[in-house]
Amino acid sequence: MPGRPRDPFHWLEEAERLRHRAGLNRTLRPRAADRSGVDLAGNDYLGLARHPQITDAAAAAARRWGAGSTGSRLVTGSTELHAELEAELAAFCGFEAGLVLASGYAANLAAVTALTDSGTLLVSDAANHASLIDGCRLSRARTVVVPHSDPDAVGKTLDGHPGRALALTDSVFSVDGDAAPLGALAAACRAHGTALLVDDAHGLGVLGDGGRGAPHAAGLAGSPDTVVTVTLSKSLAAQGGAVLGPARVIDHLVSTARTFIFDTGLAPAATAAALAALRLLRAEPARAARVRAAAAGLHDRLTAAGLIGARPDAAVVSVHAPTPQEAVRWQAECASRGLTVGCFRPPSVPDGISRLRLTARADLTGADLDHAADVIVSTAPPGARYGHR
Repeated sequence: MPGRPRDPFHWLEEAERLRHRAGLNRTLRPRAADRSGVDLAGNDYLGLARHPQITDAAAAAARRWGAGSTGSRLVTGSTELHAELEAELAAFCGFEAGLVLASGYAANLAAVTALTDSGTLLVSDAANHASLIDGCRLSRARTVVVPHSDPDAVGKTLDGHPGRALALTDSVFSVDGDAAPLGALAAACRAHGTALLVDDAHGLGVLGDGGRGAPHAAGLAGSPDTVVTVTLSKSLAAQGGAVLGPARVIDHLVSTARTFIFDTGLAPAATAAALAALRLLRAEPARAARVRAAAAGLHDRLTAAGLIGARPDAAVVSVHAPTPQEAVRWQAECASRGLTVGCFRPPSVPDGISRLRLTARADLTGADLDHAADVIVSTAPPGARYGHR
């Protein structure tokens, strides 16, 4: 066709140039298997990713069931391990039933899209995870984004809506680590006959009695109007996700959720690892409290030195950086001194403020926390401290 560029991807270089100028380029950095130093970037909250009970369970499952699940869960992808994990995870968190999927992202897409139609009203927190946001987009339902952690705004949005509605929230928000007011949100939903979907990715294993999660701590476990999604890749140290809730909701997802029906089932090794981690948490419930104590201790050390960050409600500790470029440089300086930290920049942060994102673990020692704080404070750019804005 006359005038059309011969290279259909000619625009990529300009897009890359603009990202680079804004400090928003991303780069893959493979980690070494034997990496030393202190890791505050991963989500291994309970410190179980290398625990011998977990790795042995994964290896045994791979030898027995094979490396992959061989198909979707409705064809050949379900094993006895999947059924055991679903039953034990639902019971641990206090729900009737559960459904394991290949990722936490897939679990959120499944729950949002299968529980809505074009006439449903979705009420979504402004700070929700991308997987919930994408679920809203894929559902084709009308979505209203409400101010962060504002139950009154949820209630006002639901006022006068005559049809089906679903409110969506993270239990613990992944950017700043603050917890949602689940009790008040549930009350606002119930006053309007609305269901509540809670993404408890950062609450399971950290909050609630023995790590049973934020919905359990808020008294929502087993509620007929509450559905919870979790990931198996954080506190449970494996991979995958799950939806927990009333049995009739789970039955509906089995027959209608596209990210369940058309996706290969979670690999046996990951399923077995998550199951072993769940059983270990049940046997050692104090791990959850140790995560929270480590996060609070790290926050106290950093803010005492003048750095800016909200007090954590769970495992995530966030520290503000002046610019995206400074955040990247700060992360690199930490890495050069044996400390791995996360770096969140737009569009990952809804308020546009770049951050170092730090994650506590149950196995961090006081010496680990002291070292981490010393490195972060000594490498901080001036604009990261109070009084330098």
